[in-house]
Parts: sequence; structure tokens; C-alpha cells
Amino acid sequence: MGTLGFWRLAQADPDWIAAVDPDGTQHRAGDLLVRANRLVHGLRELGLRPGDGICALVPNGADGLVLYLAALQAGWYYTPVNWHLTGPEIAYIVEDSEAKAFFVHPRYAVEGARGAEAIAPDRRFAVPDGDFSGFRAIGELTDGRPDTAPADRTAGAAMHYTSGTTGKPKGVKRALNGLDPDDSAELMTFLLGLFGITPGRPNAHLVTSPNYHTAVTQFGGTALHMGHTLVYMDRWDAEEMLRLSERHRITNSHLVPTHFKRLLSLPEKTRASYDLSSLRWMIHAAAPCPVPVKWAMLEWWGDCLYEYYAATEGGGTLATPEGWKSHPGTVGNAWPISELLIVDDEGEPVPAGTPGTIYMKMMGATFEYKGDPAKTAANRLKDHFTVGDIGYLDEDGFLFLCDRKADMIISGGANIYPAEIENEIMIHPKVADVAVFGIPDEEWGEQIKAVVEPALGSPPGPELAAEILASLEGRLSKMKWPRTIDFIAEMPREPNGKLLKRKLRAPYWEGRDRAI
Repeated sequence: MGTLGFWRLAQADPDWIAAVDPDGTQHRAGDLLVRANRLVHGLRELGLRPGDGICALVPNGADGLVLYLAALQAGWYYTPVNWHLTGPEIAYIVEDSEAKAFFVHPRYAVEGARGAEAIAPDRRFAVPDGDFSGFRAIGELTDGRPDTAPADRTAGAAMHYTSGTTGKPKGVKRALNGLDPDDSAELMTFLLGLFGITPGRPNAHLVTSPNYHTAVTQFGGTALHMGHTLVYMDRWDAEEMLRLSERHRITNSHLVPTHFKRLLSLPEKTRASYDLSSLRWMIHAAAPCPVPVKWAMLEWWGDCLYEYYAATEGGGTLATPEGWKSHPGTVGNAWPISELLIVDDEGEPVPAGTPGTIYMKMMGATFEYKGDPAKTAANRLKDHFTVGDIGYLDEDGFLFLCDRKADMIISGGANIYPAEIENEIMIHPKVADVAVFGIPDEEWGEQIKAVVEPALGSPPGPELAAEILASLEGRLSKMKWPRTIDFIAEMPREPNGKLLKRKLRAPYWEGRDRAI
């Protein structure tokens, strides 16, 4: 131990550019260190102790990074809040996380103020120094406080809230390890080490998605602790991503398959006009990637695409470029510190090639859903846990995802996996995005419905629907074809690429006693 961790690196080289905001503002490591130190001194005066938590409703950039760095060296839990939530949803997280301070950016002042009702007025702060009613300027915490490192430093942790596909979101809380913050950060770098990522400069990590997502915090934070420069995007844009990659010589990033589809739909001339030779470890996850889309990206970017499957709760798989090419469609095999188990509905292991519920465990990792022992127990099988995904292992131990259990369609007694159908439809050049799900059918129980967001310049209508269905001929058995296709102007997705299928499905199930 002893060479990595942001605080150590910043003291050794205060002039290293550690972060670049979306507007291009550069931040020296030494300046970020001073801001984080002052914040710890100020929050301790407010009464914060190790084990307490803070919440933040802030956009991507250095302001949120300073909050994260303060919490991680003071033994606090840091909870970044999804900025698409409404006031009451924000208030629920502030209250449930037992936050002792709440930081809000002026951009989110309206819903942030409603959410702040869950916390005492003297614990609400505007970041950066904003002047909006009901919030104290963050300067009141930091002005005049020492620049020096606080005494009794101890490692904190991020506590993210799961997206709450069933009921209210839950905070995934891990026991604090009591280590020195830099030593703890160095342990975190094991994750990026799995992908072969090396520490030091010149390396730069592009933050393409909102920082309130677990993986975005994990991969960005860990890259920083390895001495990489963090380059933030405010919102995803395909050409802007290429521009930033060339400008900052990006070596690694964290992406989702929707990003690939948007990148590939750029004009050939645009794609060819950027120098992407610096890219080395472009990591993707969050949704299955259609095989032809991944092949097209490998042809364009070369062997720098790494894929993984994991959950906020811990454990996962990794597919290297070589592993994926020899097993196209896989999400990889288990990490060295992780274990996979595929079981049937009775909890018994199934043979290779047979789909079942995926359970995982990670050595030494324990967690609880905060305040919900029942939910924690319900998702466990001995010391393994599941997030409800279905998949199978091949003979070589490579994992292939089928779908989420909750999204499976049962039509005429047959189990149908929408993800498989979506992957086939997604390949069509006139399709920008697609969602497949079951809707009520008196005879079959459920019938297959597809909702398609047409590509630019492709008019929606019966002709396009017929063309899409015809393209499935010989590639997908007729029982898996959508009975009907509806069109939508824009697919409801979270910025991390996660499809909000419930929003699409709900209208079709209205008035039914069974809504899946």
C-alpha cells in the first residue's frame, strides 16, 4: 500500500489536472484537496461524526467531486441523488439516508427545495455559492476553515439508492472498513485492475453518464484514485463524446449500448474525422449489447471494448475483447473474487446451457438494503444474492443474459425473453431504439408488443412496422415476433441507458387485476 489514492497523489503533485468540468474549466488536484479538507472541518463543526451521511443534488463536475472526496476521507456515507426525481422522492432519500447535510445546485433549486423539507434548515447548502431561498451558502461551511488535512481521517463510502423497480428505492449500505482513506481507495483500484487499466499519467477517464449511478461513481472515482484526469460531460451527445476523446486523449470510459447505437448512427465522415487512437479501455454494461452492434464498434475502435455484468450489491463478470470474440454475446466469466450460481425456481442449480435465475456472491462483500432486512433476505440464497436477472452459463463458464425475470413474457405457456427480440429489431437501420414487453391477451395470457423509436428521417407507420417484422424472417422464430408495433417519438430511458419499461407497459394493463 502507499502509492495510490487521491489525497496522497494530490499532495505529491498538486498541479496535476485532476478534473475538467463540462464547460472546460480545469481543476488542479491541490485546489480540490484544499476544498475537500475545508469542507470536512466545516461539517465536523456542524456535528458530523464517522458513520453519518450527506446527500447531494448536483450535476456532473468538480462541485460534486469535492463532496465525494470530503465524505470519503471523513468516514461519512455520500449519497448522490438522481436529479430527475421530484421533491417528495428526493425528500424520501434525504430522510431515509438520515443525511446530516444536504447540498443542492441552483439548477435543481425547485425540486431540491421541496426535497429539503426533510432536513433542518441549517443543514441545507447551495453548491456552488448560490443565493436561493431556504439554503445557506456553502461558504458558511468552508470560509476561514483550515486548508490542512483533518485529524483522525477514516475511509467513508458511497451509498447509492437502487432505482426501485419495485416500490421505494433502497440504499445499498456497506459497513465502513476503518482504513486510512488512501489505503481504502487503493483497494478500490482492484476493480479497474481487472480490466487491465494502469495507474498514472497520461490517462484520462471520460464521465459520460450522471454521477448518481453506482458504476459511474465507482469507475470515475477509482480512475481518479489511480491518478487519471476526470473529464465530465454534462449530457450525452455522440459527437461531443468523440470531440472530448480527441481533445483530452481519453484512455478509458464507462458506456452503455445505447451510446454505441447513437455513435454508429453518426455520418461516416463525422466518425472518421476524430482521432481516437488514445482509447484503451472502453468499458460497457447496464444492458445487453446486440451482437452486430458490438462487432461494428470493435471494427471501428479496435480491441479496447470491455464488457461486464454486475450489481450495486456486489459481484460480477468480465468479458475481455478476446473473450467476447470467442463467445459472441457473452457478458463474460466471473471475476476472480466472485462466484456465479444459476438456479431454477426451487433454488436448485441447473446444467450448462439452461436458463435460470442468476445469483452472485463476492468474497468479503456484505451489504444490506438500508432499513429493509426482509428485502435483503428475500434476494439471498445462502450467501449468494440476485437482482432478478435470468441467464445461463455455457460449457466454458461464460455467462449469457436472457432478461430480467420481471420482464419475461409468458405467452401460451412459453417463456419469451424480450431482450432477445429487442436485439434483433435494434439492428434495423430505421430503428433508433426499441422496447418489447407483454400486453394482455385473452387467449394466450400475454401477446408480444414492440414499441419503436424510429431513426431520424424514417416516418412511423404501418409500412415501417411491416418492414421491421419482415426483417425478422429466418432470424427469429415466428412465436417470438411482436404481434403489433407501436411508435414513440422518444423512448423513456434514464441517462445511464436503463429503459423505463414500466412507463411504456402501464397504459396497456390499465384496469387489469394483474399488472406486471
